[in-house]
Amino acid sequence: MDYKNLVGGSWVETSDSTPNVNPSDISDVLGHAARGDAAQLDQAIEAADRAAPSWAASTPQQRFDVLDLVGTEILARKEELGRLLSREEGKTLPEGIGEAARAGQIFKFFAGEALRQAGDRLASVRPGIEVDVTRSPLGVIGLITPWNFPIAIPAWKIAPAICYGNTVVLKPAELVPGCAHALVEILSRSGLPEGVVNLVMGRGSQLGPRLIESSKVKAISFTGSVPTGRGIAAACGASLKKVQLEMGGKNPMVVLDDADLDVAVDACLNGAFFSTGQRCTASSRLVVTEGIHDRFVAALAERMSALKVGNALEAGVQMGPVVDGRQLEQNLSYVDIAAEDGGKVQGGERLNRETEGFYMAPALVTETSNDMRINREEVFGPVASVIRVKDYDEALSVANDTEFGLSSGICTTSLKHASHFKANAQAGMVMVNLPTAGVDYHVPFGGTKGSSFGSREQGRYAAEFYTSVKTSYLLP
Repeated sequence: MDYKNLVGGSWVETSDSTPNVNPSDISDVLGHAARGDAAQLDQAIEAADRAAPSWAASTPQQRFDVLDLVGTEILARKEELGRLLSREEGKTLPEGIGEAARAGQIFKFFAGEALRQAGDRLASVRPGIEVDVTRSPLGVIGLITPWNFPIAIPAWKIAPAICYGNTVVLKPAELVPGCAHALVEILSRSGLPEGVVNLVMGRGSQLGPRLIESSKVKAISFTGSVPTGRGIAAACGASLKKVQLEMGGKNPMVVLDDADLDVAVDACLNGAFFSTGQRCTASSRLVVTEGIHDRFVAALAERMSALKVGNALEAGVQMGPVVDGRQLEQNLSYVDIAAEDGGKVQGGERLNRETEGFYMAPALVTETSNDMRINREEVFGPVASVIRVKDYDEALSVANDTEFGLSSGICTTSLKHASHFKANAQAGMVMVNLPTAGVDYHVPFGGTKGSSFGSREQGRYAAEFYTSVKTSYLLP
């Protein structure tokens, strides 16, 4: 299949393309994706700019109808879309179907938000004057999305953008063109006016700066790496463009002596290794107090070694492949670094399966300290390290000792420690007796420190980014 770009309501070809390769079976090429250039991106921006005034004036009912229709179709096709996702990204099929369903739920949620938009009418401090506070769309929004959630993340950016009356230009990751194309194809048949949603696939190094620098683009929402995010923040700051960044994580999961061992192992197994560890919310640092440390490590290592790693579409597989060869090599290099720095590694080797793919055994690194590279830098793979600590106070200190602050978790049966941790963990999201990965679509998502910048994503908090606040005064 050829995945074309959508510009101003028309599917357009390009002179260059890139293959969409299944990481579970590199002989399986799903299709070829258009590789747009700067000129095509400029055309998409122009189309979004032309469509912006009329879509900003659309009614709540029009927006509801579009978003609800899209959500309904995604949910009806979740098995088909989930299989596509698993083929091109490598999530297990149940995970792929679950992500597709989440995308549909996101559109359904923002369909409701389109009808629930409200403002404030306040009494002025001056007699006889009325004050109204309302929200207005920004205009053209540039969306830059990653490969690890190839349908959910575009959904949670596109849905609020059009819900609040904006138009968009989507630039997805090159590794996952199929999901982006499928989502935009559904949107193109939803009744949206031409130019409200545009898709331009291609090299990020070429298209990203062009999208950011355009004076017609009023805001950028980006999910991806920290270095790229910092560059985007600097570029947007120079032009005073609104920006929203979701970047990395080095998320701690604290396990206290009083934790339910089974609950703790389940939470850490899920958080560290499901989705092949390719989640910015993954539990990559396991901070364990000394009284439970040995029992916890033994139980987790046993469960980890029993995980079935294989083709994402195969029944019973619990962990699929790494997304591509480059990411696999990076993961393996971090395992080597951890061993060289004194960590004791279990697992973490490259695996061979019936089909040639990017398979890796999950890795557990014990006997580490928080100053080791394995505990400072994001790996973005199925690699978790264990840090032994004395007590809760040290655990909290170690958990917060990171430049990141996306998600933080604790396993404990102590209400005192759970409550204190929720209040004092330096993270945007805190989990108690739950994996650090795994969030709801109707509540805010985002972190602190180097993990996030700007307004929160998802839920009704998304309005903070996708709208501007207007205060109006009236003397009748």
